[in-house]
Amino acid sequence: MAKKIKLTRPELKLQRDTMQRFQRYLPMLKLKQQQLQMTLRNIAKQRDEAEEALNKAQDKFDRYVAIFGDIAGINVQELAKCRNIKTSITNIAGVKIPMFEGAEFSEERYSLFSTPAWVDAALADLRKVNICRAKMDVYQKQYDLLTNELTKIVQRVNLFEKVKIPEAKENIRRIRIQLSDAMAAAVGRAKIAKGKITEEEAHCTPHCHKEQEEAS
Repeated sequence: MAKKIKLTRPELKLQRDTMQRFQRYLPMLKLKQQQLQMTLRNIAKQRDEAEEALNKAQDKFDRYVAIFGDIAGINVQELAKCRNIKTSITNIAGVKIPMFEGAEFSEERYSLFSTPAWVDAALADLRKVNICRAKMDVYQKQYDLLTNELTKIVQRVNLFEKVKIPEAKENIRRIRIQLSDAMAAAVGRAKIAKGKITEEEAHCTPHCHKEQEEAS
């Protein structure tokens, strides 16, 4: 149900100011929307590249799975886990998002002389797999945060374009019509009143004029 408005000049000014505020804010919202859309495309591309790197790293590491039984006592999976994911925070279109900076792993504690030479390579390859996964997680967080913000911006743009600005324009139109009708009615009443006075003066007898003069 449309909100009732006063069909007055103060309300007309209020509606004009409201519409101008929406029209001034709308281009900024659209600019932010474009910035977010462009950034999301770049993040999606980086995420896809990280996924491709992950698949390649996983394929490379899979060559060692069959011979893991030869390294009893060494937990390669545990040593390859990311102990800490290092990130920084940056601001994109007013949204704080994480940026991948690197990964930290547990210290390697096994004898280089009593283990097969390929263990070091397997560990390095598995760590690369986990780094790629960590990158993908950070990219996904970036994407989710910016997508959420973009959804809000699109809703505001639609609200301004399709509801608030048309509503203010319609209110201005209604008030102008009312004020114009009121002015026309006032002019009409003034003309009628003047016509009656003129008519009364035209029908007034000389005796009436004499009485009016004596009264004055």
